[in-house]
Amino acid sequence: MSDDDHTLPYPAADSEHPTLVIPGGGDGADAAVEPARKRRRWPWVLLIVVVVLALLAVAAELIARAVLPGIVRSVVIEQLDLPADQELEVAADGILIPQLLGGSLDSLHLSTDSVTLEGITGAADVTATGVPLRGGDLGGASGTIRIDESQFTALLADTDLPIETVTLEAPNATVGGSVTVLGISIPVSLTVTPGIAEGDLELTPVGLTIGGLEVDADQVGASLGSLGERLTETQRICIADQLPAGILITGLTVQGSDAVIDVDVDGDIATDETLLEKGVCPQG
Repeated sequence: MSDDDHTLPYPAADSEHPTLVIPGGGDGADAAVEPARKRRRWPWVLLIVVVVLALLAVAAELIARAVLPGIVRSVVIEQLDLPADQELEVAADGILIPQLLGGSLDSLHLSTDSVTLEGITGAADVTATGVPLRGGDLGGASGTIRIDESQFTALLADTDLPIETVTLEAPNATVGGSVTVLGISIPVSLTVTPGIAEGDLELTPVGLTIGGLEVDADQVGASLGSLGERLTETQRICIADQLPAGILITGLTVQGSDAVIDVDVDGDIATDETLLEKGVCPQG
């Protein structure tokens, strides 16, 4: 090879001679990056949607729990003709949103420290089940009514016992009064255990004091005749005419200085106004 046959050098890489990229060249890794990144975003998007829906559900539940008590309180006050400022606590069990959508509450708890129904005043604690939101009968309801000595005395208004005072001391009640024998007024104190029999108030004597002296049943029967028998026999008093007809008394106990009455409520009381009126005692 002669010296005249020179090989020309490659031009230097500069802006005047840019490097060309061959379309479709390379191993395809760069082309797969973007779709992979898009696919990896989906789990995060789904997670965010789930979190947002959960927050909305929680918010809806909180709103329902904030609004529902006021609505229920208004309905109860209207139906029972209670004072507008009547104290009444309302609480519902379970998750509310599905129940509201279904049109019925599984369980609704109502309580108050003081309410007056048909002249009887006491603290009430009642739980209703199957509560329809669009009208209709309740599935059922039960609870307790707690009354003090003065209200318990009112329940004894129709008894033959000489009652001027009543003292409650668990588990008994002691009634005090006087009887007249041969023109002389003699103080009498009778201790009884209260209970319920077929909806009636039942008083079973457990102790008797006459003129300050404790006596037994035989002595009273022998000395006071028919009056003594009335003092020592079990008393049964109908109290249906002192309560709404839709409320059935199922039990009664003395707790401390209060009488606690167990009640069952007729589910039809929500639609039958006659069940809100006083019951009737048999004539006899």
